[in-house]
Amino acid sequence: MINPKRVGRLMRLMGLRGIVPRLNSSKPNPTHPIYPYLLRGLEITKANQVWAADIIYVRLKRGFMYLVAVIDIYSRKILSW
Repeated sequence: MINPKRVGRLMRLMGLRGIVPRLNSSKPNPTHPIYPYLLRGLEITKANQVWAADIIYVRLKRGFMYLVAVIDIYSRKILSW
């Protein structure tokens, strides 16, 4: 067993820091453009009217891969991956 204070002291001596989110990390950059949300006010009433895509990073034993899924918003079914 080791005391967390000792770990902190040794990390400071070696110049190591943990990777953590910084304050105000979600603050937008004022120079970047702001795009409108195009689906606001749109009533989705049938399948294949609106699709969405999602990209997921998957860690494997020997590396990693990206999983991309195309989803139908109305039925919430995965159309392709």
